[in-house]
This record gives sequence, C-alpha cells and structure tokens, in this order.
Amino acid sequence: MDTRMIGSLEVSVVGLGCNNFGGRIDEQRSAAVVHAALDAGVTLFDTADIYGSTKSEVFLGAALAKRRHEAVIATKFGGPIDDQRHGASGAYVKQAAEASLRRLGVERIDLYQLHFPDQAVPIEETLAALDELVREGKVREIGCSNFSAGMIEDAERASATGQLARFVSVQNEYSLLNRRPERSVLGACEKFGLGFIPYFPLASGVLTGKYRRGEAPPAGTRLAGAPAERAEKALSDRNFDVVERLEAFASDHGRSLLDLAMSWLLQRTAVVSVIAGATRPEQVQANAAASGWELSAAEIAEVDAITEPLTQKD
Repeated sequence: MDTRMIGSLEVSVVGLGCNNFGGRIDEQRSAAVVHAALDAGVTLFDTADIYGSTKSEVFLGAALAKRRHEAVIATKFGGPIDDQRHGASGAYVKQAAEASLRRLGVERIDLYQLHFPDQAVPIEETLAALDELVREGKVREIGCSNFSAGMIEDAERASATGQLARFVSVQNEYSLLNRRPERSVLGACEKFGLGFIPYFPLASGVLTGKYRRGEAPPAGTRLAGAPAERAEKALSDRNFDVVERLEAFASDHGRSLLDLAMSWLLQRTAVVSVIAGATRPEQVQANAAASGWELSAAEIAEVDAITEPLTQKD
C-alpha cells in the first residue's frame, strides 16, 4: 500500500479507525480486525481514550503486542471519560497520556491528538504540556481533531511564539457527503503543512452501498443501532439522491461506491490517510483495497457536480 507522511511518521494511505473496539466488537474480534489490517498493509491505527469506555486502547494494545513495530499508533485525549477525566488542561494532558500509555502497553504514542477543542483552556497551556511529553519521549508527534481553521491558526501561532511542539495533523469529518472541510480547514492545513485525516469517510456506511432507500438499516450495521434522528439524517432522500448517482458513476467506470469514496478523498491535496472503522476482517480488507483509483480531472469534476446539491445546502 502507498504511504504518506504525517510529520515524521510514515503511514499507510488507508488507516484503521478503532472506535468499534470495546463497543460493537469484543477483544477477540478486535484482534482479528487488527491482524487483517496489518496483513493488508495498513500501518495507521487510530483510537481514543473514550472509545469503548477506554477498552479500545486496551484491545488495540493487546492485538499489536507482538507486531508493535509494524504499526503507527494514534490516540486521542480530551473527550469526556467521566466527570473528572476530560478537557485539555496541562495537568490533565499528562494524566491522560500516562493512562493511555498504560492501556496501550507501549512506551511511546506515535501521534497524540487533542480530540475536541477546549475553549476553557488556553491553547498555549495545552501545547506546553504536549511539548513536554514530546521532549520526554512519550509522544512522537501531536495533532488535533475537530478544529476550525481559526483554531488551527491560533495553535500554529502559539507553537511558534512559545517554541513549542506543533500540531502536524488535523482529524475532522470529511466525505463525499460532508465536504465542509473544503471551506477553510483544508486550506489551513495546506498553508501550515499539516496532514488532514478524514474520519467517517464512508458516512457511517452510507457510501458503501449497504443501505437502500426506503429500507430499514440491516441488522448489525452502525445505523441500525444509532439514534433515530441520526439514522434519519444519514438516510435522507437528499443523501440518497446523491449516493445513487455516485454509485451509478462508479459502476460506469467498473468500480464500486467504496472505491470512489476512498480514492476521491486520497486525491485531495492535504489528505494523508483515510481512516475507516471495521467490525470484520473482510471489511478492513475491502477498505484497504479501495484506495487505488486515480480519478482524472474530468472525473473529479463530474463527481463534484453530483455532490453540488449537498454543498449548497450545508
């Protein structure tokens, strides 16, 4: 599989999102997915301390124990674990990192990301604590998630002013059905040389073709267990109008909707790796194989025209 750089980290262009571990799948099934990913050439494994009520990190660490050298481990902090464990204060950054290191069973986190902006804490304080972790060798690179372009700029300024470690990546939601990062975040990433990591690249599975207009979500799928409001929004007629046209476009080119969703993202300039979740080995194998379609400029323009109705109404 092709690789790209996130700061000093070389990662596969398709990564594995581990948000299902400890929630939708148990430790044994999580391990099977991890090993299938490694065997398919995936090297980037993205988790967070809040996933699976902290079990995701434990399951990922256990699965990688004998193959740690093959993996780039990315995790996140700042999301609410409980009333005490949340946020991005300097003291909590260090506490959260030590807890993640223990759960993962590693001596160093490759990419440590602030999961959500913390408006109650100056970004300088958070970056100073992260800088200390980097200097101690407990973290290799740092990143952020769910940041706006303005927040990215503020963080870049704070790092430069204080001579602190700087974010090398931004992880936000981005897909053919959600193109909001194109408004300003991708431009900020290009301006400062940050790698962009899309999450929900398959729009909770809507861009795999597994859901059909007018039909209930298949049992066991993410949207089958989602709150009704979220499922209705994802499976709206507005989305299906676009998805069905995208599926026809892909089919006309001898490709699948999954191929289109993954490959299109990887042709965006700032994107370094597309992380998709999986609950079965065959899913991660399919995701890994879906990244090789080099769309022409004309094909990209046609896809843009298909998705235009969504960008106008967002």
